[in-house]
Amino acid sequence: MCGRFSLISDLSELQLRFDFENPLTDYVPRFNISPTQDVLTVRWEDGHNVGEYMRWGLIPSWAKDMSIGNRAINARAETLAERPMFRTALRRRRCLILADGFYEWTGKGKARQPMRILLATGEPFAFAGLWENWTNPEGEQINSCTIVTTTPNDLMRPIHDRMPVILPSEHERTWVDETTYDAAVLNDILIPYPPVTMEAYPVSTLVNSPANDTPEVIVRAG
Repeated sequence: MCGRFSLISDLSELQLRFDFENPLTDYVPRFNISPTQDVLTVRWEDGHNVGEYMRWGLIPSWAKDMSIGNRAINARAETLAERPMFRTALRRRRCLILADGFYEWTGKGKARQPMRILLATGEPFAFAGLWENWTNPEGEQINSCTIVTTTPNDLMRPIHDRMPVILPSEHERTWVDETTYDAAVLNDILIPYPPVTMEAYPVSTLVNSPANDTPEVIVRAG
């Protein structure tokens, strides 16, 4: 699964890399992004990439309350088309969730060691995401999202049995283009990222608490 990640890249770098509109004047670097918080996404709208904050934890349009999203921070690639919570979003509402690193824990009990996983280049990347629009009882519309996960690559396998789908840049447009839907094409890109282009290193247990959203979180332990 993916339950914590970071996005500390400059906004200008992100806009250049992912070619999205919207100034997002309230953007700040995040070292320890947690479920239910707002995350930076990119979706396709009227022929343009649009940058937008969404709540992390997908709330389907038919939900009675938003708490269901707390259990939907991830969606397994293998069952997207089968699960009522995700299958409509798979067809119509796909997005990129921007990041430049994520965290996973290895080991058991008190010996659990948090690891930071990123591209070897350190550059930002996009998770494959799904999004939904939900209206609360007061009439407020809330856009929320989930990160698609897949089986681990060779780097991740000793750490965890799942990993988020990181999309190669050449597949990002295919993923967000909601005007087309080809299940076979989408399945072919929801695969583990090449391990030779990634790295992982241990970080301190500061990352265990969502309250710790500071540069110290990403420092290599030891």
